[in-house]
Amino acid sequence: MLFVDEIEFSVRGGRGGDGCASFRHEKFAPRGGPDGGDGGDGGSVVLRPTPHENTLYHLAGRACYEAGKGQPGSGRERAGRKGRDLVLDVPVGTVVLDAERGNVLKDLKAEGMSFVVASGGRGGKGNVRFATATNRAPRQCEGGRPGEERRLRLTLKLLADVGLVGLPNAGKSTLLSRLSRARPRVADYPFTTLEPCLGIVEASGERTFVMADLPGLIEGAHRGKGLGDRFLKHIERTRVLLHLVDCAGDGEPFEDYSVVVRELADYSDELARRPSLLVATKCEDDRSLERAAELGARTGREVRAISSATGRGLRELLDAVWPFVSEERPRPS
Repeated sequence: MLFVDEIEFSVRGGRGGDGCASFRHEKFAPRGGPDGGDGGDGGSVVLRPTPHENTLYHLAGRACYEAGKGQPGSGRERAGRKGRDLVLDVPVGTVVLDAERGNVLKDLKAEGMSFVVASGGRGGKGNVRFATATNRAPRQCEGGRPGEERRLRLTLKLLADVGLVGLPNAGKSTLLSRLSRARPRVADYPFTTLEPCLGIVEASGERTFVMADLPGLIEGAHRGKGLGDRFLKHIERTRVLLHLVDCAGDGEPFEDYSVVVRELADYSDELARRPSLLVATKCEDDRSLERAAELGARTGREVRAISSATGRGLRELLDAVWPFVSEERPRPS
């Protein structure tokens, strides 16, 4: 299944049913009288967040979603049936925007929420509603009202506790595959990760949290270079970022770290201020450990040296991450 994190389509509430103009024809009711029933209200289009979806792919390929129409009324004051609501399941973390105005209508960031994006039209009144003392045989009735219609843009922001950021081949996918059951694509060439990948990480005891691996950033990503900043929105709700820096490759660790910091700042000042841990990856020999120590000296930050291949420092890293992802800390909106 393709990962789709943004989509546009139209929604339309069901049209209300027409009211009925009818008169009684019973054998023992010679004076008769109006008995036309009301039309049923149209159904509404409802968005419902669910953890069972993690992409908007299932909603792609359809231009308009329309709820059921209300049924017309009939004689003997029988009202028409209400139109059926159309409930669309979306991933938790979906932001609903008005595609024409660009304003946010609703942020569906929790399971159990629901949002009516297009209300159904009201059913028309039958002629029994128009009977008065001076108009005992009304022949007028109302037609059903059209449902609400609008064009939506849905954008998905994944709900993860920890976001992995770094240059391509910094070891993000390998770390996620080592700490969780997620199986992102891992290879020895850049941009093996083409879409975000989530994994559930088990810390000590029964403590768990969600970690997100994003495609690697390169200099100029905020201007659309490489994969651009398209996927950075998926870490806007993370509680902590892990800056992964390759200390075994040919690059200069401090410069690699600086590139990522600049790209985060260019994308969002708030994201640049997000709590973060600096992690030196692929520390499997003395040279890589020395480069990790130099990185810490130049940045003035504590550097946590790890090796996903050997398991070095992984348990200590999880212990350092846990205070940021505990339930007591609020999640950024």
